[in-house]
Amino acid sequence: MHATNPDFFVHCGDTIYADGPLAAQVPEPDGSVWRNLVTPEVAKVAETLDEFRGRHRYNLLDDNVRAMYADVPVLAQWDDHETHNNWYPGQVLTDDRYTERRVDVLAARARQAWQNYMPIGEPPRHKDDSGFAPARIYRKVPRGPHIDVFCLDMRTYKDPNTAGTEPRLTHILGAEQTDWLIREVTRSRATWKVISADLPLGVVVPDGPVNEESLSNRDPGRPLGKELELAAVLSGFKRNGVRNVVWLTADVHYCAAHHYAPERAAFTDFDPFWEIVAGPIAAGTFGPNQLDATFGPEVVFSKVADYPNQSPRGGNQFFGHADVAAGGRLTLSLRNSAGSVLWSHALEPR
Repeated sequence: MHATNPDFFVHCGDTIYADGPLAAQVPEPDGSVWRNLVTPEVAKVAETLDEFRGRHRYNLLDDNVRAMYADVPVLAQWDDHETHNNWYPGQVLTDDRYTERRVDVLAARARQAWQNYMPIGEPPRHKDDSGFAPARIYRKVPRGPHIDVFCLDMRTYKDPNTAGTEPRLTHILGAEQTDWLIREVTRSRATWKVISADLPLGVVVPDGPVNEESLSNRDPGRPLGKELELAAVLSGFKRNGVRNVVWLTADVHYCAAHHYAPERAAFTDFDPFWEIVAGPIAAGTFGPNQLDATFGPEVVFSKVADYPNQSPRGGNQFFGHADVAAGGRLTLSLRNSAGSVLWSHALEPR
C-alpha cells in the first residue's frame, strides 16, 4: 500500500483483533507452519485498557506499518474487532474467555485505546465515568475539490443483532447520524462523495444461524429492519439531486466490486452506485458471502480465499486504491498484497 504513494489511507475498521488471541505457531492445511510474534497483550482476549492498548502497540512493532503511518495520514473507523466480534451496545457476552462480559464496559475501554492510537480531529462530546472524552467517529474529511470522505460509525448507535426482518425501522446509524449523512452529502461541493462504511450494504454477514450483523437480512423483498435506514439515506440522496456517490467498505474478508441499480432491486427509489469491498489486511481470508437483492447489487468482480481462513502466505490479502485525475475522473482498483491490480474501473463524474 505504501508503495502506491497514497495521499491518505482510509482504514474501514477492524484496526485490531482484540478478541483473537495469537498463538506462536499455527499449522496450515499444506503442512507449513505460520509463525507469530507473541506479546503478553495478544496472547489472550483484551479486557483491560492496557490490554486493548497493547493490541494497538503490537501492530506498530511492524517496520512497514510504522513507515506507512509516518508518511500517510490515516482516516480510521472502528468496527467490531476493536472490542469483540459482532458486538452491539447493551450486549452481555456468553464468551467463557472473558471475566468482564458487559460489552459496554469493554467497548468504553476499547474506544479509549483506539482513540489513543487512531486519533481523529473531531472535538469530544462528553467525558465518560473515567474522565475520557470520546471524539465523534462519524465525520466529513475534505480532501480537495474532487473528494469529500464521509466516515461512518455503524457500531456506536446500532440496535441488537436480529434476523433483521422487523417491519419497523431499526438502527445501524441512528437518527442523528442518518440526518447528518443526508444533509452533509447534499451540501458537499466535491466532485465525488466517498462514503466509507465499516459494514457492507448488500452483503449478508451472519451472526450465528439466525441473526444478521450488517444491514442485509437474506430477504430479497422490500426493506425491513435496518435496511429501512439505508433506504432513507439512498432515497434522500436521490430526492436532493446528489450525484457521484461511491461507497467503500471492508469487514468481510475478501475483495469485491458491487454495482447497485434500481432496475435489479425490490426498493427502487435511488440512483445507481458502486460499493468497493477490500480486506483483510490483518486476518485470514474467507468468502464470498451471499448478496441480498433488496437494493439490487451485482457482483462485477470478486477475489476470495483458496480455502477458509487462508493465511497471508497465499497472497489473498487485498486493498483498494482510488486515483482522481485533474479533470475529476475517478479510477477505482482492487489489488493484492503484492500490489498487482486485479480489477480496475474508471468513473466519469456526472
